[in-house]
Amino acid sequence: MPSMSEPIKVDIWSDVQCPWCYIGKRKFEAGIAEFGRNGGGQVDVEYHSFELSPDTPVDFDGTPVDYLSQRKGMPVDQVEQMLARVTGIAKDVGLDYDYDHVHQTNTVISHELIHFAKSKNRQLEMKERLLKAYFVNGEHVGRIPNLVEIAAELGYDRAEVTEALESHRFLADVKADVALAQEYGIQGVPFFVIDGRFGVSGAQEASAFANVLAQVQTERETAPAQRETALTETMQEAAK
Repeated sequence: MPSMSEPIKVDIWSDVQCPWCYIGKRKFEAGIAEFGRNGGGQVDVEYHSFELSPDTPVDFDGTPVDYLSQRKGMPVDQVEQMLARVTGIAKDVGLDYDYDHVHQTNTVISHELIHFAKSKNRQLEMKERLLKAYFVNGEHVGRIPNLVEIAAELGYDRAEVTEALESHRFLADVKADVALAQEYGIQGVPFFVIDGRFGVSGAQEASAFANVLAQVQTERETAPAQRETALTETMQEAAK
């Protein structure tokens, strides 16, 4: 059972090409900051893979507007309005989305790269870099050579990254994340699992995240004995 001094664990399912995931990341980070200003403790974040469109080709022939209008069956002007709205919301949290230069692609290998970075204890940095690559910089995140360039920019060894991605060494980890999301019933992202108990769906406001973190910390402080007893009883029951 976590002690009061242990970090609060937050598991986040998201996709590199999910606009709300990047917005939600910023709002969640603001929520952590608010939690900290109010006397909160440490928060340990781990990202998990989720593929919004696993059947998307690596080199989709068209723009995000084309893709969404084809996939959703929506009129082009309606898609353009939707993207303009999300671009405005992104700007409110300091993100400059550039949909005119986004490369619609399959993101599975970018998730493999995030797991590679996780093996080096640098997952959060890579997640941020790939979201920026996709939404802000207009970089391609579906091809191995492009991903190797991004990794090299962050100081990784080109040969090691190339081998990891070409051998798909981390594909099983990606698929395990996707399977766990299905087990949890997660159908949309971003999705936040806080302290293994509270699920928060979507790009909520910073205060919502701060409130859940505060609730977890308060429960740890006020009822650790009861929680320990409940855990012991559960373990004893499971052992029968």
